[in-house]
Amino acid sequence: MNINNRKLVLATTALCAASFAAHAWAQQAEPAPSVSAVTEVEAVVVVGSQIKGAKVNAALPVTLIGEDQIQASGAVSGDDLFRTIPQMGDVNFNAQYTPGSSNSARGDVGSVNLRNLGIGNTLVLLNGRRVVTHPTSQANDNLVPVLTYNSNAIPVTGLKRMEVLRDGAAAIYGADAVAGVVNTVLRDDIDGITASIQYGTAEGTNLQDYNFNVFGGKNFAEGRGNISAFVSYDARSHLRSKDQAYTASLDRRPLFAGTRFDGATSLDGRSTTTPWVYAQTPQSFGTVRQGTTALTSSAGYFHIQPSSFSGCQLNISGGLCIDDGALATAGVDRDLRFDSYALNTTVIPSVKRSNVFLTGHYDLTDDITVFGELGFYHAKTNAQQAPIATLSSGVISIPASNYWNPFGPVTFANGAANPNRLPNLNIPAAGLSLTLRGYTFADLGPTEVDVTNDQYRVLGGVRGEKFGFDWESAFIYSEATADDISDNVSNTKLYAQLALSTPDAYNVFNGSNISSPSGADTTVNSQAAIDAIKVKVKRRTKSTLASWDFKVSKPDLFTLPGGDVGMASGVELRRETQLDDRDSRIDGTTTFTDPISRAVLSDLINSSINPDTKGHRTVASTYLEFAAPLVSPEMSIPLVHRLDVQLAGRYEHYSDFGSTAKPKVAAAWDLVDGVRVRGSWAQGFRAPNLEQINATVVSRSNTRTDYVFCEADLRAKRITAFSSCSRSLLTTARRAGNPDLDPEESTTLSYGLVLEPRFIPSNFGKFTFTVDYWKVKQKGLIGVFGEGNALILDYLLRQSGSSNPNVIRAAPTADDVAAFAGTGLTAAGQVLYVNDKYTNLQPQDVEGLDLGLMWRLNTDRFGDFDLSLNAAHLIKYYQSPSPGIAELLKARNEGKINAGTTITGGGSLLNQNGKPEWKGSASLTWRYKQLTVGGFTQYIGGYDDTDLIDSAGVPWAVDSQLTANLYGQYDFTEAATTLRLGVRNITDKDPPLSSTGYDGTVYAPYARYWYFSIKKQF
Repeated sequence: MNINNRKLVLATTALCAASFAAHAWAQQAEPAPSVSAVTEVEAVVVVGSQIKGAKVNAALPVTLIGEDQIQASGAVSGDDLFRTIPQMGDVNFNAQYTPGSSNSARGDVGSVNLRNLGIGNTLVLLNGRRVVTHPTSQANDNLVPVLTYNSNAIPVTGLKRMEVLRDGAAAIYGADAVAGVVNTVLRDDIDGITASIQYGTAEGTNLQDYNFNVFGGKNFAEGRGNISAFVSYDARSHLRSKDQAYTASLDRRPLFAGTRFDGATSLDGRSTTTPWVYAQTPQSFGTVRQGTTALTSSAGYFHIQPSSFSGCQLNISGGLCIDDGALATAGVDRDLRFDSYALNTTVIPSVKRSNVFLTGHYDLTDDITVFGELGFYHAKTNAQQAPIATLSSGVISIPASNYWNPFGPVTFANGAANPNRLPNLNIPAAGLSLTLRGYTFADLGPTEVDVTNDQYRVLGGVRGEKFGFDWESAFIYSEATADDISDNVSNTKLYAQLALSTPDAYNVFNGSNISSPSGADTTVNSQAAIDAIKVKVKRRTKSTLASWDFKVSKPDLFTLPGGDVGMASGVELRRETQLDDRDSRIDGTTTFTDPISRAVLSDLINSSINPDTKGHRTVASTYLEFAAPLVSPEMSIPLVHRLDVQLAGRYEHYSDFGSTAKPKVAAAWDLVDGVRVRGSWAQGFRAPNLEQINATVVSRSNTRTDYVFCEADLRAKRITAFSSCSRSLLTTARRAGNPDLDPEESTTLSYGLVLEPRFIPSNFGKFTFTVDYWKVKQKGLIGVFGEGNALILDYLLRQSGSSNPNVIRAAPTADDVAAFAGTGLTAAGQVLYVNDKYTNLQPQDVEGLDLGLMWRLNTDRFGDFDLSLNAAHLIKYYQSPSPGIAELLKARNEGKINAGTTITGGGSLLNQNGKPEWKGSASLTWRYKQLTVGGFTQYIGGYDDTDLIDSAGVPWAVDSQLTANLYGQYDFTEAATTLRLGVRNITDKDPPLSSTGYDGTVYAPYARYWYFSIKKQF
């Protein structure tokens, strides 16, 4: 759509509009009122509308989560709370995700993903205004870097309520509101002080949580002003891999005993890069021999292993031997794989988190009020992760002079005899240099990772009333930073240490643990050698948001026969920035040039060169919204008890890619009192984030399967099915940003039914039933072809004698040639890297159904009851495959490639990988005098795990799970003290089994969790 047409659409939508807040029950004053409902007498703006005080019924599907439900969930972090919302999808940014490098977000982070439409499609507000994004990106399902709002920066115990708009709202709020909006509302206008302490622990683990918070405030100037503050401090200990059976080992085969995947080697997730060195002599030399015994393959490959393993060519000291060829990690040699979980590494890092928030307002006159917010979040996490390992694309040379080199010189340059050169070799007296093909520096121990997240927010504004209009203007500045500091190995320092001809040289030939080859390295180097190669690496990311807005609203602009027409309009100007400042050893400032191979690498052994990324954009926008009741009950029209409509439009101009305008239409039709039909139609968009546009080269390494080697193994009968293929490797993808990216466009349609049965006697309570169907069609999704798909395409093309030019391979070695001998396939070399680029992909269609039930009963005899049920049913999730993906799917269906291949990025994604068809939750609160009992239950449906597929192409089914939480609370009124005892997951159910042990994007890695708290009012 061109800009003129967009303006026309906006002008059209601005002719007549109505805005609706969520359904809200009027409530009478109570000693301890629930904030799960918003009083109608209070002039509030509930998410979904900018019209203040508009007295309308529900036209939009909004979930209000009040203090009762928050307490019943037992959540201690924003991530915990967001996971309880059925409409929330999988949580890809989470503290349980501990990647081996800082290329992804680590530490105290959680993400927001309404409708499972993906990170970046949900807008998060704090007290009605945007919050700054978490500055560190992470690859999404389409393998492009996405940014999220950090849910852990939201202080759970400081929330007054949470409002979840389950509908597209770009016309109201702008970009990112494709799936909906989450508005978190903090406590304010407090008069007094309340302090609480809570302790919690996960049963059977070492995980412990401590929480301390204080909130208080003071009215002043005879009630014309108020200052309220909230302070929270959380401390959580580590959760270790040895704490749970499903995290105790990367070899997950024992967990699947008795299933159809019993013994499937693909479940062995132990690393094929190990402390058992895999190296190569110069290929041009040929086979290295001792006498007639070949110590290397014809390509020069050899490795160290325990003497007890088969294939030893020459026993050396310490129970070790030299075996020719590449390091074998299949069959009888499978236990040479490295199990970093055996080191008792971190599953959830320890954290120390602080939240401080200050709000205030003062009435300058009866019509003008100044207000402000000041917020600060700080979190520091510590984790011990897998030791540093080499990359296949970044090998380093070992000089012949290395003291421990078994193929070193007869005499060192200083004239000393070499005690470690093997006798009777067919190599020159000067020795041979080596190439380090694969090695894990396990004797350095687990990698220490410290991440510090900071976020602050400053807001100042003024609001008032003039000529019957409510007006408001505010300026906000918010900034978020993340400092990721971790251990690593410097290539420069390592080469210098490898070149030494003294015992201080770093020794990669000393093996690992003879009695437990997959476990911790017990043949460690000297501390001096370790300290000489070890460095600290820092990645600093920063994002900022500066915004100014001016908005007006009037609930009664003019009057129609059906009632008052409300209006809201406003302008907004915001500036966003993002900076990704890599360590100088990664960003190309400090590189390493291998003196022997002349290869130019980053100065870190496990990282490719990743340049810094920075970008900024300015967005100017304007919106217009009206609320028009077309029919009122007083008009007495049959079957039209009430009819309200909404039309809204928003125009935005982006400094980096142009302009867009989006409309929205919504309506609510009450057939009779208590029976409402509602619906909405809206267009939306998601702007490419700053990294997707500005990144030059983004190198990412993921474990992928080189399927052409699997095919060779299958044809040679070395394996019987692709599920037994052991040709996985750490594959580097070189991705690149694209300044020509278009925004992702979307269209949202929803309609539903709201029933408030009047025929039920009031002594049975008040009921509300809701059902809403929704459909979102997105087009131009930003993604890449994917390195895994690129390898499958290469596999397909190589069967016909060609290859994928984006898969860059080394020349086939003699060992590679031998692997393909007799298979009818041309030998392929090892993958060096895969080229990829961000692009706009094919459309995606997602649709579902939301169900809700609310019940409230207040009695004098039995107390008060509040019940809320919420269910989400995902009906369709289909991503139209790009032409390249379609070609792969067609080839697999025709049997041209094996059914055991995993093709991503196209087809139906329903019921796959964290996208179950059903999710639901229910909360029930009972209050009787000073006693409160709250219960919460959550259901997550089963789904297919496509990372574990059998020979027939059928994936592993992750089981569904139903859990329940319970708490009891007693208020000691005279002492103004409250005690609470609660338990989450009361039936002690472990997370369902998946190919990775458990799915951390959906489940927590522990079962029953107990907590106790005490609260005191002053």
